[in-house]
Amino acid sequence: MRTLFFIISLFAINFFNAQTATKEQIISDLPELEISEGINLHIISPEPIQYVDLSTQQLTGDLPGSNIARIKITDSHEAEGKLKQGFRFLNADQLGIITVVGQSFIAQYKAIYRDSNNLNTVTNIHIQPEEMQPIEFDKIMFSNLELRKFAMDIIQKKSEKNPIRNAKNLKLNVQLNNVYVLSDYIFLDLTFKNNTNLSYEIETLKFSLEDKQIHKATNNQSIDMVPIFKLNSQNSFRKNFRNIYVFKKFTFPNSKVMMIRLIEEQLSGRTIEMKVNYSEILKADTF
Repeated sequence: MRTLFFIISLFAINFFNAQTATKEQIISDLPELEISEGINLHIISPEPIQYVDLSTQQLTGDLPGSNIARIKITDSHEAEGKLKQGFRFLNADQLGIITVVGQSFIAQYKAIYRDSNNLNTVTNIHIQPEEMQPIEFDKIMFSNLELRKFAMDIIQKKSEKNPIRNAKNLKLNVQLNNVYVLSDYIFLDLTFKNNTNLSYEIETLKFSLEDKQIHKATNNQSIDMVPIFKLNSQNSFRKNFRNIYVFKKFTFPNSKVMMIRLIEEQLSGRTIEMKVNYSEILKADTF
């Protein structure tokens, strides 16, 4: 479980060099979040949370999930330890400022104390569009929300009648419908077909760079490639399954190929693989 008080150095560099496209925020204008003692408040973000700042030691929390920040009023036994460091609860209702930074926005709230006897205490909130201030980075970086929108635009297109690549094995078929590029991102449009009456349980879909020709005297060097985003996280399919996989821009020499392997979950499961040449990646369309 990650703590809210640390941030990776790369993000810190980008964050402090970033410029917001909206006016400065004033504390009195911030939306209020009511928090009761002994009750956790979950803040749900529409995209992965990069950083959360709690302005006072009256608040503590963590990130139980990439899109969820869990905030609470500091427990009494925690407060006792902090008292030795000069920690004091404020007499006022205001507990501090909560700042949530996503991939493309920053949202700030004013935490207000609410009596725990009140049955209308809120336990979770979704960050609303009007509460987000966009962050503009020098280099174009797309959030997961934006990548999902681009992927949806692709999936709404009809699958290509003449795919770039096509492979068949054990009554399975995998085809590379098309390759798209946008800024520093590469989108692979893949379709998997099952020509049997047995549903296909996916164990894993692996992407890797491998030697085009393997010589007996040398070992095959395989480099795993992990997509930074995929549109669907489906674990099985009966007949057809189409999905979009997004990678940060990559290059590889002509001596290597990109290998795509679909592996079934069972011990003797069906496996199908397809090789993609770099020349086919270079012919990527834009959208």
